Amino acid sequence: MNTIAKEQARFDARLSKEQKQFFERAAYLGGFRSLTDFVMLTVQEKAKEIIREKEQIIASERDAEIFFDAITNTKKSSETLKKAFEDYNTFITNSQ
Repeated sequence: MNTIAKEQARFDARLSKEQKQFFERAAYLGGFRSLTDFVMLTVQEKAKEIIREKEQIIASERDAEIFFDAITNTKKSSETLKKAFEDYNTFITNSQ
C-alpha cells in the first residue's frame, strides 16, 4: 500500500471560558462535529477571503501602475502602428 502521510502542525490558542462556550455553541448550532472542525473550517474560509481580497487589490494596484506608466511614458509609435492607424482611418472614411 502506497500512502502518503500528511505532515501536521499544532495550533494552540488561549481564550476565555466565555469565548470557548460561545464558539462551542456556534459549532453545535452549525452542525459541526467538534469545536476543532468549526474553528478549522471558519478560519480557513476567512483566510481564503482575506487572501483573495488582498491579491485582487495588489493586482489592481499593479494594473494601475502599468496603465499610468503607459499613459505618462509614451513611446514613439512604430511604423507598423502608424500604418495600421492610417489604414483604419481610410477604412472608416470609406465606410461612411
